[in-house]
Amino acid sequence: MDDGVSSPRVLPLASVGADDLPAVGGKGANLGELVAAGLPVPPGFVVTTAAYRAHASAAGLDPAAAAADPARARDLLTRTPLAPATRHGIAAALTDLGPEGTRVAVRSSATAEDLPGAAFAGQQDTFLDVTGTDEVLDAVRRCWASLWTDRAVAYRQRQGIGPEEVAIAVVVQRMVPAQAAGVLFTANPLTGRRAELVVDAAPGLGDAVVSGEVTPEHLVVGRDGAVRSVLPRYEGASRVLSDAAAAQLAALAVRAEGHFSGLAGEEVPQDIEWALADGRISLVQARPMTALPPEPPELGRIQRTVGPFFLEMFAVRPYPLDVTGWLARGVLPMLDLMAGSIGVRFPPLGQVIREREGFPLQLVPPRPRPSLPMVGAPLSLARRARRYDVRRWTADPLLAEFDAAVAALEAEDPAALPWPDLVRRVDRCNASLEPVARIRVRYLPSAFVPFAPLRLLLAALGLGRLASPLVAGERTRTRDGNDALESLAGVVRADPELARAAAGPDPAEFLRAVRHRPEFAGFAAELDAFLAEYGHRESVSVLLATAPTWRDDPTPVAAILMSLAAAPPEGPMPDRAAEALSELLAHPLLRPRRAAAAARAVVGACRRGLAFREDTHFHAARLLPPLRHTFLELGRRLSEVDALAAPEDVFHLRFEELAALADPVVMDDAEAARVRGLAARRARLRREYAGVPMLDPGLFAPARAGADAAGALLSGTPASGGVAEGPVRVVSGPEAFASLRAGEVLVCPNTNPSWTPLFARAAAVVVDTGGLGSHAAIVAREYGVPAVMATGHGTSALRDGQRVRVDGTRGRVDLL
Repeated sequence: MDDGVSSPRVLPLASVGADDLPAVGGKGANLGELVAAGLPVPPGFVVTTAAYRAHASAAGLDPAAAAADPARARDLLTRTPLAPATRHGIAAALTDLGPEGTRVAVRSSATAEDLPGAAFAGQQDTFLDVTGTDEVLDAVRRCWASLWTDRAVAYRQRQGIGPEEVAIAVVVQRMVPAQAAGVLFTANPLTGRRAELVVDAAPGLGDAVVSGEVTPEHLVVGRDGAVRSVLPRYEGASRVLSDAAAAQLAALAVRAEGHFSGLAGEEVPQDIEWALADGRISLVQARPMTALPPEPPELGRIQRTVGPFFLEMFAVRPYPLDVTGWLARGVLPMLDLMAGSIGVRFPPLGQVIREREGFPLQLVPPRPRPSLPMVGAPLSLARRARRYDVRRWTADPLLAEFDAAVAALEAEDPAALPWPDLVRRVDRCNASLEPVARIRVRYLPSAFVPFAPLRLLLAALGLGRLASPLVAGERTRTRDGNDALESLAGVVRADPELARAAAGPDPAEFLRAVRHRPEFAGFAAELDAFLAEYGHRESVSVLLATAPTWRDDPTPVAAILMSLAAAPPEGPMPDRAAEALSELLAHPLLRPRRAAAAARAVVGACRRGLAFREDTHFHAARLLPPLRHTFLELGRRLSEVDALAAPEDVFHLRFEELAALADPVVMDDAEAARVRGLAARRARLRREYAGVPMLDPGLFAPARAGADAAGALLSGTPASGGVAEGPVRVVSGPEAFASLRAGEVLVCPNTNPSWTPLFARAAAVVVDTGGLGSHAAIVAREYGVPAVMATGHGTSALRDGQRVRVDGTRGRVDLL
């Protein structure tokens, strides 16, 4: 530990910069850079980390022990007397700063602070309006102690920063007698738009704005200084920041951002604290913005149309291994094969998923491009529609080929494979998807060509509203799985002990009881049989091979069973599809026998087409368990040689990085450290962007006008007709499935097939993302449950227990 003898304990603020971060911390280094850039910064000095380390050593503080017992660490630091050299250095610097009684701000500046991905905002303490040497010395010690607050220790643990890696400096600056102060972001922190500077301003000192104690004036300012919008602190409040002051602030902020971007060699938007006194603005802090969304893409008409479907698939951010080990090698080749069969080209994956340092950052909905073969697409489609009847697709030898490939993968033990064969197994899994792709190429024409005459028929008869219920109702493997769950729930209801176990709040505990209590052995066998047939279903998205399936983690299944078993079985559900078909055939123009038969045929063909899409999806998901198990075996071997902290950390690596590695048994320590560091950096990026969607759902929320939106709490895409009322239940993920009760309105961020059993109990469904063709919409129509998709922010606008009316025909949600 540094004894502070050879390193200076106090440095003038104007003498430090980015290279001095280990000595002066993030805040001190950034303020020194602002001074160097000629920007207005209150004068001051830094009590360096050498002073802290000397003090911590004198106090007998051990970093590991301090992390385990932060309260004792704080006590040690505050009651240990300061070394004479530190006291004299601070006293002399205060004299240079101004006469006795000069008011100063004393701010913590940790070495892990204000870095990209870990701003540490508010984790250490700041003291304002401090006067006198003794008060400043006491404030310095309290800043040091704040390195070990419970919140700071927990934050560092979450960021993966060890206790021995951090130290703390203290910045002391002359106070600005601010008439107004606040924060400015040089990019919009909500949308990511770089052309917008966002300012929060309040009278007096800025700490009230930073701490959230006041409602500030909110401005959006252009980079040219022009004020674009102002939201006052309250109705009728006078302006805090004039247009002229806002322009002055914007100019300083743009200069500050330019300076830090120049140092980094890339754009670095800044989070800046400022103060206004006597018409002059001072900058009192600057740090890189964290978790800033990428600049939103400009979307064309086609991208806006397909965007909700892709957004639903990417509601959870993929890992690098998802992108490079599954999407790029399995899913995208399938899409290319399907699109190429009609002369359409998809953009490269790198244009669909934008990355930062190998980390998937942003989704850009693809814009398919026509190619020359598209000229012959109608003829090709017609030929395939005649040759490949969707009613016979399950007898196609390609399905048998796929079944054999999956069976071979399931029978193989990845742990028994040499490293090169284990790596090649990833490509074998991906190659096994090709028969499903070829099946889709063959049979999609006969599956979807009938939709054109159906639309024409309904338009001619003025019955367009029947389109959705007419094509629902065909038997699918997803529906089979839902019915199997209902059957299992019936077993739970009929057994008092099982029902009692299922009535608890914890699905994991219910699952443990089923697995370990002897009296539940029969039900456990039935559950295992269900998982053997349906357990490959994705828990998140079919595009994420890293996420556990039902078979890997049956907890979501247990949660569904708890929800279903909590209510008595429902009677026969109304057959919406049959009702819609009866209404269609009742039309006078369809009463002739031939006309009715033709209408029945086209409706049946459309239903089979939708079932074909759903069932081929069901089969494609069968590759997820063997692929995920391969990934985890790769991770296990790397973790055994300390190249990864845990097997799951392999998800942070790209497939080409894994393929380039030698067998871990011959990996040296330097290579292991490199791999471990790479995974750790991407893990930090994942934590940083945990709350940022791959793409803003608000880009696709329909702009509604007139009666359909007037007065509505929420509006979105009408997805399944009807009106229902009930209390809200916000379900953010599978872990909360058990919370849904019969008659509640299911409000969720997105859905996939694993959610659909809940629809049998929900009064209505409200989803942040998705469109008419999403799983949620299709299943909601099948069950006759009103549904509104693409609300954009239903999960944040609604809260549990609110009573709402959901109008799935008009696409609106109203409070009751």
